[in-house]
Amino acid sequence: MVCHGYMSQRADLLTLASALQDHQYNVFLFDFVGHGTTPGLTTLGYKETGDLKAAIQGLATRSDIDTKHFGVWGVDLGGYVALEAATSDPRIAAVAVDNAYADPHEMLHLLVAHSGLSIIPYVTRLSDFGFKMLNYQYRNTPPVTKNFSKTQGIPKLFIESEDKPGLAQDTFDLFLRAPDPKQIQKDRVSYSDMTDDDRHAYENEIVTFFLQNLPATAQP
Repeated sequence: MVCHGYMSQRADLLTLASALQDHQYNVFLFDFVGHGTTPGLTTLGYKETGDLKAAIQGLATRSDIDTKHFGVWGVDLGGYVALEAATSDPRIAAVAVDNAYADPHEMLHLLVAHSGLSIIPYVTRLSDFGFKMLNYQYRNTPPVTKNFSKTQGIPKLFIESEDKPGLAQDTFDLFLRAPDPKQIQKDRVSYSDMTDDDRHAYENEIVTFFLQNLPATAQP
């Protein structure tokens, strides 16, 4: 499963999907509601976790794939969703997250800061209040780290990028708090901004992680 996020584009991920397919993985690439070609409003992870679970449930009805072992790779929002889903769905057997975060409010604050509007008094506070009201039904959803113990035994790869310091710090904090097995990788720039050579090396890292932790089962 390839879950791209708020700061990534589907086109950026096609070569990674192809690299995984070349190693006999079945790959499913989809848009969250409110992203790409799918209409709707983003909740920065709350509702999108349900999108991922629904995608897994739909794929689990097929007879031509391993329906008990899914690997998930996600960027920023996709990374949060992958980790959140892994705490409750035992079919997720390996997770790779790139510049992820523990709570949708963290991403909201980063987006407000990135927009430059945070210099205006009370904008961050008002944005946070509005986000809470719009997503009131998720008010009791804890940070993903609250249930991290449920990912014990699931191989996890955390990737942080120097060009996204806020998300890089969030990702490093997630790595420190995650139970084993886990590993971390640090890159100079994020995947979408890499050169062709750097992107090829990155894709090899992702493929290697899944080959080591999730046997491929695709038919030739």
